Amino acid sequence: MKLISLQDVSVSYEGVPALEHVSLDLFSDDFTGIIGPNGGGKTTLVKAILGMVPYSGTIAFAKGIGVDDGTIGYLPQQNHFDRQFPISVAEVIYSGLQSRKRLRFRISHSERRKAEELMELTGIRPLADKPIGGISGGEMQRALLCRALIADPQLLILDEPANFVDNKFEKELYDILASLNDRMAIVMVSHDVGTITSYVKSIVCVNRTAHRHDTNDITPELLTNYNCPIQLISHGEVPHTVLKRH
Repeated sequence: MKLISLQDVSVSYEGVPALEHVSLDLFSDDFTGIIGPNGGGKTTLVKAILGMVPYSGTIAFAKGIGVDDGTIGYLPQQNHFDRQFPISVAEVIYSGLQSRKRLRFRISHSERRKAEELMELTGIRPLADKPIGGISGGEMQRALLCRALIADPQLLILDEPANFVDNKFEKELYDILASLNDRMAIVMVSHDVGTITSYVKSIVCVNRTAHRHDTNDITPELLTNYNCPIQLISHGEVPHTVLKRH
């Protein structure tokens, strides 16, 4: 089922184009990796979908999907929580139950249990009552992942989710996402092409324009054809980087 359809979407910042004439469909069974060079528009594409930046063109959502009703979970590239703010890890996670349409003042027993399950899944259950000022960046990233998931979204969007996490949890993170894909679509921005191609089903290369490729088999020729000037890194038995002739 088609969840989101972008038609001729463009975004500019102070007259400088960031995205130009992007047409793209996202589906209910997607596990899609968004790749591209720094400054190519990957985060802008995500923000346009989420209604966080003005755009021209159209972005249409399937019935029952919206950016302000909890049906789309979002893990941003950077978090802007004030570490001095007196809020616990659990309270950060519960904040994912809020929406632009409706404020929540009570947390049900089932929602508390769901938060505990998510914290257990991500390894931060012992930190539930700890203030956010006393946890690491990686632990905060795990809490924000729980926040993005607590409302059981139909689509989970992650922007560089491996930022700040250690190597051990990075592997666990991708395994968690693979299991979540059984019940939700996942769109993930990443610079680590070699790693995400072991997990995703499709690739969208973004460099002002966007090109969807419905396989995770990414070759240097494909990146060249899609105007995606990044290095191709392979994580086989001997990790290596594939470079152009020079």
